[in-house]
Amino acid sequence: MNGRFVSLVLALLACAPLAGAAAAGSRHVVVVVFDGMRPDFVTAETTPNLWALAQRGVFFASHHPVYLSATEVNGVAMATGTYGARSLVIANTDYRPLIDPQKSVGIEKPENVRKGDEMSGGHYLAVPTVAEILHAHGLATAIAGAKQVALLHDRAVRAGGPGVSPVLYEGAVMPSSLGSALDSMLGTFPAVAADENKMARDAWTTRALIGTLWKDAVPAYSLLWLAEPDASQHATGPGTTQALAAIKSSDTNLGLVLAELEKRGLRDSTDVLVVSDHGFSTISRKVDVAGELSKAGLDAKREVPGRLQPGEVLAVSNGGSTLLYVGGHDAAVCRRLVATLQEQDWTGVIFAREPAEGTFPLSEAHIDSPQAADFVVALRWDREKNSNGTAGRIVSDFASATAKLGNHASLSAYDMHNTLVAAGPGFRRGVSNPLPSANLDLAPTILWLLGLRDEAAKMDGRVLGEALSGDAPPLKTFELKRLTSRRETAAGTWEQYLQVSEVNGVRYLDEGNGALQPR
Repeated sequence: MNGRFVSLVLALLACAPLAGAAAAGSRHVVVVVFDGMRPDFVTAETTPNLWALAQRGVFFASHHPVYLSATEVNGVAMATGTYGARSLVIANTDYRPLIDPQKSVGIEKPENVRKGDEMSGGHYLAVPTVAEILHAHGLATAIAGAKQVALLHDRAVRAGGPGVSPVLYEGAVMPSSLGSALDSMLGTFPAVAADENKMARDAWTTRALIGTLWKDAVPAYSLLWLAEPDASQHATGPGTTQALAAIKSSDTNLGLVLAELEKRGLRDSTDVLVVSDHGFSTISRKVDVAGELSKAGLDAKREVPGRLQPGEVLAVSNGGSTLLYVGGHDAAVCRRLVATLQEQDWTGVIFAREPAEGTFPLSEAHIDSPQAADFVVALRWDREKNSNGTAGRIVSDFASATAKLGNHASLSAYDMHNTLVAAGPGFRRGVSNPLPSANLDLAPTILWLLGLRDEAAKMDGRVLGEALSGDAPPLKTFELKRLTSRRETAAGTWEQYLQVSEVNGVRYLDEGNGALQPR
């Protein structure tokens, strides 16, 4: 079965005409992120620029985020080409007691990034990013994000001066000397409430990239991270009128980038990759995981005054998944916690730091970082449609009063499949690539395109060779696996599964779920 699939893939790709190669030394790579973009919303009507780009290049039909299917996790995966086990980022919100011993922290917050680097000797991320690697090889970059996740791509504080690669993240900029130029050209960064759409911020950031950061030249590598449609889908759910308008807005910004490259005569020497960090689902139900565990008799809480004490359970919500830290890694509490989780109708898949019956090890999802939680729980999901006909619903760890209607970060098939389109001299033309790929693969592919093949080989992700027009690593292996784990309880049989695909040894999580089957 797998051999026939690979043969079909190779036959399909062999039929595609090859794109022309750009002259050595003149290559550019531009990555545009539509935050939270589901691939099923890439249409000629809603996303005309992205649709046309896909016809011109490669549409990756089975693209994945890494788990947790959340923004900062995947921002770092894109930047480093490594799983969270190596980069140290396994969640958007995590417990880092060296930064704050009492409560969870946002991984992308500038103050946490700075303190994390200070406490670790510059290793807040344990591996280098694409921007850092390119700088070491004398190549310039431009990073622009309407969200703070952009800072994770290139976080070193820098002074002004000629040849300095700029970084723009949610209106803040390095070097700071660029701030006056941005203000005079664009005005101040738009202020919006937490529950409002971020389209104005995206437009501002796009104009800042192509008008100010690219003023003197387009560097070897540029990243534009848009905040939509993520913000609108959180507020109203995927597939709503507001969410579709946000997708169109992001597509308009993509059009501005492409037009600027055309104007500068660089379109034919630039590889453009449009990607999303994760998919999206409608919230079917909100549960307070800490509250539910407390009702079951566990000492569970959201904050731990002083620090986490033996026997306490700290619940860190990431929406569609929750991290659970047990004080002192108390074995008896861990056993009670697992048994409790396996009785809940909101539990999907349980990953455990130490072996526990009916769970998977953290390593199965590559989230076994040195400071990882004792348990990571992906909440349950289903394939039902919301009121506007968009499939995919998840349970989310939120207070009932939370206004969000859409969310992600689970192992839902709708969260774990996202968007990637690539076109330019380095990519084949008019191809729909059915092989699995992931955000993890962007960094090594970008470095390969820019001639840094030895650097690409150091990463966990693979070079997407089947989609490239020129020399590329060969396709060697393809496998599909279904992993299961079960536990017999007095109430019935707990069983959970992971659907996994692998190409050249790189693992992609397709989906996962679980349930207790009563006796």
